[in-house]
Amino acid sequence: MAKEEKRVVAQNRKARHDYFIEQTIEAGIVLSGTEVKSIRAGKVSLKDSYANVKNGEVFIYGMHISPYEQGNIFNKDPLRDRKLLLHRAEINKLIGYIQQKGMTLVPLEVYFKNGKVKIELGIAKGKKLYDKREDIAKRDALREIDRRLKENFR
Repeated sequence: MAKEEKRVVAQNRKARHDYFIEQTIEAGIVLSGTEVKSIRAGKVSLKDSYANVKNGEVFIYGMHISPYEQGNIFNKDPLRDRKLLLHRAEINKLIGYIQQKGMTLVPLEVYFKNGKVKIELGIAKGKKLYDKREDIAKRDALREIDRRLKENFR
C-alpha cells in the first residue's frame, strides 16, 4: 500500500499553550468544494475554534475558512458550523471524556491525508496561569542548557 502522506495546512499553536492535551483523535470534515480549494491554498484559521457534540454528532465551531476567490455563488459562510466525521464508538468515547469537569475538544491541526481533509482534535484540560508560567520556565531552562552545552563543545 502507498505511504500515507500528511501535509499540514494549519495548526492551532495556542491550544498547546493554553491546554494540557490528554489524547488526540483524527476526524474527517464535511466541506464544500470551494472550501477544500481554499484550504489547499492555506486560507484556514483554527484560532478561537472548538468542537462539541450535539445530538450525537460532532461539530466544529469558529473555524474560519476564507472564501475562495473564484468561488462566487458557491462560497459558504466562512465561520459556519462544520460536521466532523467519526465512528459512533469514537463519538461515544468523546462524550465520556468531555462530560468530565474541565475537559473540552480543541482542534489542533488541519491537514491533507491521501487527498482528504482531516482535522486532529485534542481532548484537553485547561491550564492555569501558573502552569503556563511553569512551562515557559522549563522551556527557558532547557534553552539555556542547550546554549551552555553548545558553548562547551566549541
